[in-house]
Amino acid sequence: MRVLVVSDTHGELDNVELLASKAVELGVDLVIHLGDDYEDAEPLIGKGFTVLRVPGVYEEAYFKPDIPHRLLLCLEDWLVLALHAPRRHDNDASWDPDPDMLASRRAVDVILHGHTHIPRAEEANGVVYVNPGHLKKEDKKGYPPTYAILDFDPDKLTVRIVELRTGGTLIEREFTRPGKPS
Repeated sequence: MRVLVVSDTHGELDNVELLASKAVELGVDLVIHLGDDYEDAEPLIGKGFTVLRVPGVYEEAYFKPDIPHRLLLCLEDWLVLALHAPRRHDNDASWDPDPDMLASRRAVDVILHGHTHIPRAEEANGVVYVNPGHLKKEDKKGYPPTYAILDFDPDKLTVRIVELRTGGTLIEREFTRPGKPS
């Protein structure tokens, strides 16, 4: 299963439109938008793949009880938590699961998050963390607009962080399914 993950679009709809065309070219099955801004996922809908989204922790949508702050998914037998901030936040609802607690208990295999604008694909204590970066034209963190492509297989996960404009790969990592030999 091929999944495109994007975060922190911050109203850069021309970049979202470009991303939508790349998603079609890449043949993704699913697009996950991790917030900032929730509504920015609209141009991705109806392009031939499923779109899921969560809002950023400061958005108006984050304070609506009918909009989930976290998604728990099973993708090719990998348990995946998708949320905006990588840790509990003051704006979380009391019922929002704590990502650190889920990770420490190995209740999830992968945590997809945004918020920091810094691309990330790494494993910590048996949990894979992926941050696709941001889609802002200019960002004070020093990274260009990026997104992540995740290829899920039952025994492995390949993560690529890709620069939006050039298509160049910033990060590429392969992870073995927990409990499987390397």
